[in-house]
Amino acid sequence: MFATPAFAQAATGGAAGALTSFMPLILIFGIMYFLMIRPQQKKMKQHKAMVEALRKGDQVVTQGGMLGKVSKTMETEVEVEIAEGVRVRILRASIAQVLSKTEPAA
Repeated sequence: MFATPAFAQAATGGAAGALTSFMPLILIFGIMYFLMIRPQQKKMKQHKAMVEALRKGDQVVTQGGMLGKVSKTMETEVEVEIAEGVRVRILRASIAQVLSKTEPAA
């Protein structure tokens, strides 16, 4: 049972070695940004612009799946007519999709 002596090896690379060891993390973050974070931010901007552009007469779908026509817009809420004579107030953010837009008033 002979054991060979272990000698300490000198550190190689210095600052270049540290950068090389962090390169996979930087690449993973870059890929995650372009595949997940950036498209989600773009989708959020489009939804915000859609909600801000709502006006009376637009046909909308809520996140709950109800279809209706916008009858009145307020700062943070929208009044939607879901049946003849039946109006509900919902938050602007809960509108999932605008089916048809009305022409702007002249």
